[in-house]
Amino acid sequence: MKIKYELIKNDGKARLGKLKTNYGTFDTPMFMPVGTLANVKTLTPEELYAMNSAVILSNTYHLWLRPGEDIVDKAGGLHKFMNYNGPILTDSGGFQVFSLAKKKDITEEGVVFKSHIDGKKLFLTPELSIQIQNKLDSDIAMSFDECIPYPATYEYAKQSTERTIRWAKRGKEVHNNPNQSLFGIVQGGEYEDLRKYSAEETVKLDFDGYSIGGTSVGEDKVTMYKMIDYAIEYLPLDKPRYLMGVGEPIDLLEGVERGIDMFDCVLPTRLARHGNAFTRNGRINLKNLKYKEDFTPIEDDCDCYTCKNYTKAYIRHLITCEETLGGRLLSIHNIRFLIKEMEEIRESIKNNKFSSYKEEFIKKYKNGEN
Repeated sequence: MKIKYELIKNDGKARLGKLKTNYGTFDTPMFMPVGTLANVKTLTPEELYAMNSAVILSNTYHLWLRPGEDIVDKAGGLHKFMNYNGPILTDSGGFQVFSLAKKKDITEEGVVFKSHIDGKKLFLTPELSIQIQNKLDSDIAMSFDECIPYPATYEYAKQSTERTIRWAKRGKEVHNNPNQSLFGIVQGGEYEDLRKYSAEETVKLDFDGYSIGGTSVGEDKVTMYKMIDYAIEYLPLDKPRYLMGVGEPIDLLEGVERGIDMFDCVLPTRLARHGNAFTRNGRINLKNLKYKEDFTPIEDDCDCYTCKNYTKAYIRHLITCEETLGGRLLSIHNIRFLIKEMEEIRESIKNNKFSSYKEEFIKKYKNGEN
């Protein structure tokens, strides 16, 4: 079945809702861990379930190259291939256009770029992106778009935004998996009129949900929040809104305040591999010498497996010795931290206390950063 979104209540623009999927109904707003290569780095599905993870992400570009969409299809689809008994969203490969392709190689037909693995020449089109995702059999597929760099000239942003809309239409025309929902992506760079235009034209194509793309690509926070503001008022109330690639704890609050329902980011696992942990008092680096004899958990009141069983001193030891378990334990904590933050956000919306929750969270997070 297609996903369905139900808006339960508002607290200002913040939305409490339910996302109905083939794998159950989940509360929004939500944070979605990223499993680029059909795996949230170093973690098992059972560990994700224990964190109350709902939707997770995988990446079309990476799975297209390895192992190939046909292998995943033969395995019975992405859920069976990776043994994840929950909803999965696949990115379109559009971000790889941003990170790997040169401007001259982006044409109306599609994008030419080199494989990051072996340098082989690749050609990805809106149709191929959707056809790959159809075979991956994710619950939510994303339209193929160009993620506009920041800064970009108005002329370039306009041409790119118009092309992304045409690509969205082409992708939608070939989408043929009846159990898979398809989201449109709003672009437009930092330009208010282009964001409005992109949102209105994408909504006309009648997707199952809508995402705001092209943020968190090097712009400052004020500009990022404006990008959201410029687009979100033109998105329908009865469908989910997804802010792509955003996962800083404060940015989640800012997004929710503007009406975002879904977030994803590689940040919690990437930070973990470098010895960093989210805490209520800001981000900490466990490589610091002061944690060498700190026999307390990362956070006393955290309910994650890591905090219940391990100390900062032990995790620091693992990280400094480059033991994989260190990154695993920090990944568990960081993902659970963001999921728990979203649980608390939902409760605050339910009780009409979102603004005060946001204010208190940010004050403590910023004042305690070290």
